Amino acid sequence: MSGFRVQNAMRFPFAVHVAGGRIREEADYEEYIRQLIRQVLLTNPGERVNRPQFGCELRRLLFAPLNPAAATYVRTLVFQALTRWLSQFIRPERIEVRVNESRLDVEVEYTVIARGERRFLNVELSL
Repeated sequence: MSGFRVQNAMRFPFAVHVAGGRIREEADYEEYIRQLIRQVLLTNPGERVNRPQFGCELRRLLFAPLNPAAATYVRTLVFQALTRWLSQFIRPERIEVRVNESRLDVEVEYTVIARGERRFLNVELSL
């Protein structure tokens, strides 16, 4: 759907144009939303200077046993973090977490509020 533009949206991960030395921006709204979700999930609280509470606390599970209880806990953490930090952009609809040996597979189904469209994002977390 045209008409939705991202203004001054830095890419994640952070990148600089080689030729001009300027910060790269993300023009694709769908990709911008996916980048925001990854940013929330992969950032530990305390990593951002001006937003010390930002993040999802998933890396605190680094040495925790990966079992169904951990998967349930991760589902709760992901839902709370996405609701807290991205509620102006998305509405989480369904979050599935699967334990797969030494990693967690997180599937997020969400609605993009500006467009009313449902989307999916899979994130693999090696803990």
